[in-house]
Amino acid sequence: TDYRLRPAALRRWHPGPGLRLDDAAERSTWRWYRTRPGSGDAAVEVDLAALRADRGPAVRLIRDTLAGTLSRKASFGCFGLHEWAMVYRLPEGAQRHEDYPLRLGPAGTDAVVESHRITCTHFDAFRFFTEPARPLNSLQPTRASAPSLEQPGCLHATMDLYKHAYSLGPATPGDLLLACFDLARDVRVLDMRASPYDLADLGYEPVRIETPAGRADYVRRQRELSDRAEPLRRRLLALCEQILGHPSASLRP
Repeated sequence: TDYRLRPAALRRWHPGPGLRLDDAAERSTWRWYRTRPGSGDAAVEVDLAALRADRGPAVRLIRDTLAGTLSRKASFGCFGLHEWAMVYRLPEGAQRHEDYPLRLGPAGTDAVVESHRITCTHFDAFRFFTEPARPLNSLQPTRASAPSLEQPGCLHATMDLYKHAYSLGPATPGDLLLACFDLARDVRVLDMRASPYDLADLGYEPVRIETPAGRADYVRRQRELSDRAEPLRRRLLALCEQILGHPSASLRP
């Protein structure tokens, strides 16, 4: 529910650019596919020129975001407090997720926010902060500033690799799309385990970031996810360059 790609589209395999599909004439009418020149009707391939013409600005934005993220040092000091800031000082009776109570209650949750430095760099997390929580963040991300703030330790920036992958349409090889999906799912698990909610009924024990041991556990898991993300981010960056017509790196790890 976080991302717009339908399950049926996720199940559909694509070979990626530069590979011929034989006996696949039905794909010649699919968006961003074409019949391979000189093959009659026997083979099809991804049409990078059509994709570039239709989605060029979006691909460049993805390329710039990925390149900027790779250029920055990963930060591991946020401790997942963005989820806590989304419920900080909510009006009495208000609740962000009605089915899941706060582990520490409203007062305890507010105390955790107030006792930590909030360092969220991701706009799509920051935009859900409550009004009282916004001034507590060390940065004030906007949609326009996102490409200049993304850093590889951020859970949301890592989850967004999946969004970037499917936004590139059939140019994204099926194995890369699925790897980004699997990673995003694992990141979401940590995101929710470190959140202020009690999710024990769903089978998720909390990562108690309100304690020193919990923060250390969070950072360890965050580093592992960041390490998994790096080769996928590099492959997506190379793919963007190939779509834009100036490949500079291999698509394969």
